[in-house]
Amino acid sequence: MEMADERMTLEEAFAQLEEVTGLLEDETVSLEDSFRIYQKGMELLKYCNDSIDRVEKKVLVLNGEGKLDEF
Repeated sequence: MEMADERMTLEEAFAQLEEVTGLLEDETVSLEDSFRIYQKGMELLKYCNDSIDRVEKKVLVLNGEGKLDEF
């Protein structure tokens, strides 16, 4: 698994989160590895939340005067 960075798309981050989930459900993964994988998952979640927040701030809303305002 690669680290979350600004070049990763949300789709790629979600795919990695699915991989993380699968690894955490694997009973053969050691406790130490589970902590490392969990930390990676938390980093991915933060990346996804930050990315979604940036997109939400760019969403435009039509105001009462017919002009576009940022959401």
